[in-house]
Amino acid sequence: MTTEIHTKVDADELARAIDAESEAAIDLSGHTFEDWATVALFWAMTLAVFTQFFTRYVLNDSFAWTEEIATYCLVAIVFVGSAMCVRLNRHIQVDFLYRYLPAAPARVIATMVDVVRFAFFAYASILIWRYIAIVADEEMTTVRLPKYLVYGWVFAGFVLMTLRSAQVAWQNWRRGYSVLERPEAYDMAEAR
Repeated sequence: MTTEIHTKVDADELARAIDAESEAAIDLSGHTFEDWATVALFWAMTLAVFTQFFTRYVLNDSFAWTEEIATYCLVAIVFVGSAMCVRLNRHIQVDFLYRYLPAAPARVIATMVDVVRFAFFAYASILIWRYIAIVADEEMTTVRLPKYLVYGWVFAGFVLMTLRSAQVAWQNWRRGYSVLERPEAYDMAEAR
């Protein structure tokens, strides 16, 4: 059983720590296209939800389209944001087996995981592209916009995930290990 250790901090020390953090330079260089697209979609969804709340509870006459737009924004956020998770190795992964395998078989299995992940995202991209062709003439329920716009975001997310998984596989191959084989190496990188 582990016990938590809490160090007493007075108000002045806490204020100095907060000031020191606020004076540190903010580095946005690690963010890429999918990060900013996800943030933009999030704010679009937030605006739609706020509009829905305001029209329903303040004006007592809600706009029907706000719920549908918020839902479609959430769908887009999930798939475009997943590309960010692929890039950063943030999806759920089980590395238990790798702790007990020798290095060579672990490397082979980790490489197979990279290949299967890439193949899955590439195939899903193809399937979504075909689905967009099927629903090309359908319109959204409450807004007179084509449904393929929503599935276009899903397609973009899968294409980005495919590209990012290829990038991660290449980095793993060059480095000689992946997060599955050496999770502690990735924990150390985050601490820096």
